[in-house]
Amino acid sequence: LFVFKVEAQLAAEIEKINIFGFVPARMAASRFPGKPLQPILGRPMVEHCVERAKLYPNWDYLALTTCDEEIRQFGISKDYNVVMTSDSHTRALDRVAEAMKVCRKPIKDSDVILCVQGDEPLLGPDLIKMIVDPLIGDNSVNGTILAVPILDEETFLNPDTVKLVHNINFDVLYTSRSPIPYTKNFSEELGALRVGGIFGFKWSFLKWFTNQSESPLEVTESCDSNRIYDGGFTQRAVIMPYRKYFSVDSPGDLQRVEEALLSDKFSQQY
Repeated sequence: LFVFKVEAQLAAEIEKINIFGFVPARMAASRFPGKPLQPILGRPMVEHCVERAKLYPNWDYLALTTCDEEIRQFGISKDYNVVMTSDSHTRALDRVAEAMKVCRKPIKDSDVILCVQGDEPLLGPDLIKMIVDPLIGDNSVNGTILAVPILDEETFLNPDTVKLVHNINFDVLYTSRSPIPYTKNFSEELGALRVGGIFGFKWSFLKWFTNQSESPLEVTESCDSNRIYDGGFTQRAVIMPYRKYFSVDSPGDLQRVEEALLSDKFSQQY
């Protein structure tokens, strides 16, 4: 009986899916250089991202990943795990894949890797859970992506905002900086969605992704998820319930993020 219990315990440990998270950030962002360390309510933007990610309780490992010494020094000052990566990456997912390889953590193909973008200061642990759950509960899902409802035409038309469309099974077909799906007259009923900056992968799938060259549609649209669709694969769109949720793409986004944080429930927890 004792041997049976030990074997069962070992089998459970082998089958356990570990969850790794990385917050990629770099100073040379093309549309807003230096934005990771831009202050929001007196704290650097990337601090909000890491602290809010830390509120998710099921991490096996969470780290800030960067190629910049300024960001590394900041992470060390906050006692974060920090993983340094190459400065040659132009896509966040490539940086995350390298970070997983160099952080020297044991990993299985079935383990889950999350990219929690360093310019999403309104992310929450509930959204991270939404991204993780399908990867653990559905063997057919290899990748997930946060989809945020678009309720105003300005966001819909903004080329800094990456939009997505999905099929009836919620598998993403395409991401674009153009306003998709096409419409003559925008309305909330269109159901337009934008990419929310939290991505999940099984490690086997992220390894496949990073072993591919940048794809034609990825380069044209400047959207790394299109590398997946160009390769004949997809991600599951996870649609968040609407709330104030803004990414930081330009200096003009900082004020509305600050205003949203003042009434945000998670901002009181860190």
